Parts: sequence; C-alpha cells; structure tokens
Amino acid sequence: MKSFYLTDAGKVRDHNEDSVIIVKNENDEYLMAVADGMGGHSAGEVASSIAIGYLGKHFQETFLSPSKVDAVEWIRNSANEINSLIFNHEKTHPESKGMGTTLVLAIVTEAYILFGNIGDSSGYVLKEDKLHKVTYDHTLVNLLVSAGELTKEEASVHPKKNVLMKALGANDPIEVDVFDCDMEVSELLLCSDGLTNMLDNSQIEKVLLSELTVEEKVERLIMKANNRGGTDNISIAYLVREEGEF
Repeated sequence: MKSFYLTDAGKVRDHNEDSVIIVKNENDEYLMAVADGMGGHSAGEVASSIAIGYLGKHFQETFLSPSKVDAVEWIRNSANEINSLIFNHEKTHPESKGMGTTLVLAIVTEAYILFGNIGDSSGYVLKEDKLHKVTYDHTLVNLLVSAGELTKEEASVHPKKNVLMKALGANDPIEVDVFDCDMEVSELLLCSDGLTNMLDNSQIEKVLLSELTVEEKVERLIMKANNRGGTDNISIAYLVREEGEF
C-alpha cells in the first residue's frame, strides 16, 4: 500500500477546522478518515480533532481483523462514541457550544473494504481508471435532489447547498451510513468539501490518473482547489492498493 494525507487551510479561512488521518494496525489493516469541523475557531477544529484522535487510537487498539458484520458494528459504535465525546466536551466548555463535525472513513482489509459517512465529506474509489463516489452527502439540497425537487445542476449553485442534515455533535442519537465496497478498486480517496466544491469529479479523476507520485497527486489536488479560490479548508486522505496486495 502507498498512502498520503494532507490538510490545508485554503485561501480564505484564517484557520483550519479539518482533521485527517491514515493509520495501520498490527495486522496491516488500514483506516483512513477525514473530519470537517464546524462551529468556528476553538470549536470546529476541536470537534474534528476529537473524532480523528479517537478513531486512530481506537482502531489500533481494538480493530483486529473482525468479520465484515463486526466491522460495520465497529464503525457505527465508533461514530456514536465520538458523538458522545463531542456532547460531553460541550458540557464543560461553553465556548464550544454548537460545535460538530462531518466524518468520512474507509477501512481496508484483506477480506473487505468499508466506507462510513456522516455529513458532506466524500469518499471515492478508482476502478478501471474511472472515479466513483461511494458516499452520500447528508445535505438539504441532496435530500431535495433525491425527492426530485431539485436537479443536480440546481443543487450545485443553491444558496443552501452547504446546509447539513446530519453531523456528529449535531444529532443524538446518530446513525452513520456504511457502504460495502467492491474489492476490485485500486485507489481510495477521502476529502472534505473544500476539495469537491472547487473541483468536479472529472478534474479529480484526471489528477489521480496522472503519472505523479501518491504525494504529488494529493498536493496537486490541493493546489488546484486553491487556484480555483480555496474558499474552505481542504483535506485529503489517499491510498493506492498496489498489485499483489489485498
């Protein structure tokens, strides 16, 4: 496996509320995760760091080649635990009231690949040189698109396109979406909406299909998002499954 992750404040925000991680456990299984915090300085970045900090430690300590069914339960339980940690933090830190975070994660093992998602950070896979979005954005406009009240084109320019319907720290109880992924995928990419609001799928795909290294591809995507305005924090976790590896 080759992997790389990076986060950038962008060109407009004066601080970064995103957090990102890629970590491997003792069985060479991988966890990737991106969290996009909300709530302003000293709030959003705390929520996202709570999520990523908990996940990294919890994965290395407790995720030891479970069955797919148990792994799905692990993802759901982890999301609920993070939710509780955020709410508990708010109780003792009034200045953080209203904080929350999106979360997108992927787990790669020899037997399965799973994605988990809540909010509007995105998970993608590359299969047969084609980029596919795996996750579903929990936004107001996406709900309206699903109901047939908006087209995708209308949703992309809607004034409320960033209004979330679900996020960690905003809903209790919480339910995370879990997606079972085809084992034939060659590459996985997770990102905050700071990337997807600046670049469309074809632009992301073009970079991933280039001859750049793993690190250079992530850096190029962030550079392109910034060149297009960089209106939000930009975070990417990227993993390439090399031939012969699970």
